Amino acid sequence: MKAIIISGMPAVGKTSVSRQVAAAFGVSVVGGGDVLKEMAVEQGYIPGGDDWWDKGEGMKFLQERKRSSDFDKEVDERLLQKAKKGDVVITSYPVPWLTKEGLKVWLSGNVDSRARRMSKRDGLTVSECREILSVRDGENFKLYKKIYGIEFGMDLKPFDLVVETDGIDEGRVAEIVIQYAKGRRD
Repeated sequence: MKAIIISGMPAVGKTSVSRQVAAAFGVSVVGGGDVLKEMAVEQGYIPGGDDWWDKGEGMKFLQERKRSSDFDKEVDERLLQKAKKGDVVITSYPVPWLTKEGLKVWLSGNVDSRARRMSKRDGLTVSECREILSVRDGENFKLYKKIYGIEFGMDLKPFDLVVETDGIDEGRVAEIVIQYAKGRRD
């Protein structure tokens, strides 16, 4: 099976959808966050949980990461190698723009629905989540524009499938991706 590469803005449901898609195809999930966490451990951090990035130590690591694009390039190179091999679901912000490999899926969602999803997941207020997402959205755009010239979240040309997630749960989003991927294998 080709790699399925799922991207989208923070808190759009990439991790939840990816896990369901991977389970349906009997493959593993690997994400840029997983690789970054491995690298954080190598730097002496102790990452934990999907919300680690949104809290003190995770945000500190992300600030250190901004000092050098080598962090991101290393993560992306590791993910590109996995995409070439296939039989994996990858979650990544920039990888869909960096490879011709795999089936590329963009999960779209407005900031309010993403903030509600994040609030439920992380136990923060929706208002706090909106503020966090505003920062993360802007930082991601600047980062990938600087490193690769990507207009993250704006240029959707690399994607085979775009799924609007507002108003539907992750299970339904995963079904859409699974059916599309099965149709592409025929």
